Amino acid sequence: MIIDVKNIVCRFDEIAAVDNVSLAVDKGEVVCIIGPSGSGKSTLLRCLNALEDIQEGEIIIDGFRIDSRHKEIHQIRLEVGMVFQNFNLFPHLTVLKNVNLAQRVVRKRKRDEATRISNELLNKVGLTDKINAFPGQLSGGQKQRVAIARALAMNPKIMLFDEVTSALDPEMIGEVLEVMKQLAKEGMTMLVVTHEIGFAREVANRIILIDEGKIVEEGTPEQVLDNPQNQRTREFLGKVL
Repeated sequence: MIIDVKNIVCRFDEIAAVDNVSLAVDKGEVVCIIGPSGSGKSTLLRCLNALEDIQEGEIIIDGFRIDSRHKEIHQIRLEVGMVFQNFNLFPHLTVLKNVNLAQRVVRKRKRDEATRISNELLNKVGLTDKINAFPGQLSGGQKQRVAIARALAMNPKIMLFDEVTSALDPEMIGEVLEVMKQLAKEGMTMLVVTHEIGFAREVANRIILIDEGKIVEEGTPEQVLDNPQNQRTREFLGKVL
């Protein structure tokens, strides 16, 4: 088990965005998280990277603990890569420099080593020809693939994807999902908040449906999508399938 979430609560004022959630994820597992907007999916993901504070419970990631005392946050962020809906690239830096930057600053790699790793990863995501381009010269799908390469450059053990295709034109979604499918095949542990139900069916080992901050249903894609047990799951799937 590489992720162990125990009874966590994350509140904003009096509202529990994540409400007593427990979750265990094995190394190499792909877990897709689905549910209506505002249900707490993204907040749960942000809790796993200590971007949101939890008030109760604990999260253990590869032996490091997140709780309300925030003791091992830096180490956990080295273990966990995160890709957001918005690309968060530096517009004044080239693609290569965007991928190099955190390697140089956080991992303390020399320029030659960082550049070698960046080149390998940009080739992996199909962007070798865009190394010297600036973000403003890229499509949305290309920007998102740069963001994935940047996260992978930190050698994370876990990748979190927070609705990474939601801001993309439909024709660009596929190119990003293909990169994610390849990561799954290579054994990367992944938690993916997504509205792409077809992707979840194809790639996920497990699907979790969250509503009002709680896990409503959990199981294999076949169990959750084809034979849901909870009425709330049936209602949600009836609207998105």
